[in-house]
Amino acid sequence: MKIRGAIALVTGANRGLGRAFLRHLREAGCAKVYAGVRQLESLGAGIENAVQLDITDPEQVAAAAARCQDVDLLINNAGVAKFTPLLGSPTVDNARAEMETNYFGTLEMCRAFAPILKQNGGGALVNVLSVVSWFNAPMQGSYCASKSAEWSLTKAVRFELRNQGTLVAGVHAGYIDTEMVAALTDPKTSPDDIVNRVLAGIEHGDEEILADERSETLRAELLGNYAPFESAMQQTWDEYQRRITR
Repeated sequence: MKIRGAIALVTGANRGLGRAFLRHLREAGCAKVYAGVRQLESLGAGIENAVQLDITDPEQVAAAAARCQDVDLLINNAGVAKFTPLLGSPTVDNARAEMETNYFGTLEMCRAFAPILKQNGGGALVNVLSVVSWFNAPMQGSYCASKSAEWSLTKAVRFELRNQGTLVAGVHAGYIDTEMVAALTDPKTSPDDIVNRVLAGIEHGDEEILADERSETLRAELLGNYAPFESAMQQTWDEYQRRITR
């Protein structure tokens, strides 16, 4: 799809990657960009079309969908990372928080906006994932598990929405130079570079967007060509749909 003229909604839009999405989408010629945030005051002054949106709150998700009926580009950027191991944490609270946001919150957004994208011609749904969707770094084991679940969710949503003409894209990247990983000394990619790759991928129709060098390297190292298998799964879904609608 074309970015110019699109009407977009970005979740987690108050800082870091989300803030970069807002700026670049406007610069690329979007007709309107909604900024979804948990706290409206976190956006500061001068941001139009702010939407109070905690994606873990189904009522707020429903309210956002009711307000943003013109959206044809959804950027599911909101996420949390607690950077804790699965067994070494004193409780499972961090794991629950990551799963509630990264998996269930993203799922709520996909469910709420799929019919809106359909009514507006298909458009695109973009889930910001991570390279740890593909493997587990045990120091942040619960975050990795939530992102792996979100990657699987993204593929399932893609199967279900392909026939309505919606591009469902998963974005993979390593560390991005944002507040979320400010304490880490590992190499990081700027949010601007990530967003530029994502927007180019959307316009190109890419379902998997490798947004930095780290994701390109790991994709080649860890994963083979699973496109034929995914195609077979799409055929299985299409046949299932035909059976239940007879």
